[in-house]
Amino acid sequence: MSNAILNMPIPQNEPIFDYGPGSPEKAKLKAELERLSGQQLDIPLIINGEEVRTGNTDKCVMPHNHQHSLGQFHQGGTQEVERAIKTALEARQKWANLPWEERAAVFMRAAEILAHEQRFVLNAATMLGISKTPIQAEIDSACELIDFWRFNVHYMEEIYRQQPRSVPLSWNRVEHRSLEGFVFAVTPFNFTAIAGNLPTAPAMMGNTVVWKPASAAVYPAYHVMKILEKAGLPPGVINFVPGPGRLVGDQALAHPSLAGIHFTGSTGVFQNMWKSIGNNIHNYHTYPRIVGETGGKDFVFAHASADIDALSVALVRGAFEYQGQKCSAASRAYIPRSIWPQVKEQIVEMTKELKVGDVRDFTNFMGAVIDQKAFNNIKSYIDFAKNSSEATILVGGNCDDSIGFFIEPTIVETTNPRFKLMEEEIFGPVLTIYVYEDGDLEQTLEICDSTSPYGLTGAIFAQDREVIVTMSNALREAAGNFYVNDKPTGAVVGQQPFGGARASGTNDKAGSLINLQRWVSQRTIKENLLPPQDYRYPHLKEK
Repeated sequence: MSNAILNMPIPQNEPIFDYGPGSPEKAKLKAELERLSGQQLDIPLIINGEEVRTGNTDKCVMPHNHQHSLGQFHQGGTQEVERAIKTALEARQKWANLPWEERAAVFMRAAEILAHEQRFVLNAATMLGISKTPIQAEIDSACELIDFWRFNVHYMEEIYRQQPRSVPLSWNRVEHRSLEGFVFAVTPFNFTAIAGNLPTAPAMMGNTVVWKPASAAVYPAYHVMKILEKAGLPPGVINFVPGPGRLVGDQALAHPSLAGIHFTGSTGVFQNMWKSIGNNIHNYHTYPRIVGETGGKDFVFAHASADIDALSVALVRGAFEYQGQKCSAASRAYIPRSIWPQVKEQIVEMTKELKVGDVRDFTNFMGAVIDQKAFNNIKSYIDFAKNSSEATILVGGNCDDSIGFFIEPTIVETTNPRFKLMEEEIFGPVLTIYVYEDGDLEQTLEICDSTSPYGLTGAIFAQDREVIVTMSNALREAAGNFYVNDKPTGAVVGQQPFGGARASGTNDKAGSLINLQRWVSQRTIKENLLPPQDYRYPHLKEK
């Protein structure tokens, strides 16, 4: 065994390809899109490194062309979940005892495989499987996931280097142990990078994992799992178990050896999981760590001094990139009346220019929403606005699910700052705007802060510095990721650690050391280098 004291490479954010006309990366991505479109995958569970096919299957389809099947995936049942948990527990000790730098090597290699060999494969799988445009796939399934793997290795080293002070006669140290049990990772449909990060962050720290990907995103998640296997991840460390949420989740949450959950998804699901853990708390071997990010009703708040061009671009990009299916997407906005006519004209014109369609056509700004359930839900909000006397649809509002689950980018103006579309998370391409009187800045800031139960992301636009300070202070608790003169989306690993509080989650900041810290349990060790030889203290010798 090597006795070298190793330093991990200093991570750098992965450069983003722009897929411009005539670029070699555009040609490579187009080729992968054509290749994968012509294949039918039979996606198994992967438990202890073995492919498991249950025969209970569901389809993988393109949301933008839902008659085009990409294949099928097998779903786990009671036996498979139990086997995955058992496998994770059996693999834990050997994996945790592996030198930390050897664990790190797996994920460093995975990052390079993705950056150089599998970039266009995973981007194409993300585009086809969850309907992302080339740039949205690139910043997600390539750059962000590469960044997670590179930066998390660096954070792991930083955590292990955190040691207490030693004094004469004593040597003090801390071991950062893996959690005692298994970690249950539940990943969402909308970000391949999150699907890759949630199981691997705990695994880096020596934990073993049962991973349940979202059923709507099994296709890109499977490609992530294959990259990890190619990188040398040992069998049983991460066990890939697609399946119905209630079946897989209930069984995992009830197991006595549950040591933690790493979750991104809806607030309702997370709250039910927390309730289940509470109900089972007396059965667990240890108190489970609960880490979750659960959504948002994210705002853009403008002041009269705002740069109108920058504000308008931020509203359109923030609301409509990836069809608004980001937990950070701009969903509500507060615009002062003095600049509203100019802002309105610009955002309506820009939104009319946005093309919606098949993501294999690189001229489309938006693809389809993820599935029929999402389509119906988003459409219901648009229909509500159409029928309300408190709202006017400025642009968009049409929905068509005949070929793909397409919803036009839609801007709604409301006269009620607590209108339904200002309060509830829609998770689609719908931006609702309230126009406030310039003199009502402080009252409107309070409305913005108190309207939504969420606290994930938010943005303010102003050029007056005193106003920026006033707005920032008024909205201190309203967003865990707060942007000044920028859209509320696009957090970068290592630059803007991501997460929010209130109904948006536990704010354990993915993309930072804070998140990795949650997956270890410390043991403090004091070694007395010269133990006392006499029980008597000096004060006992009283004269």
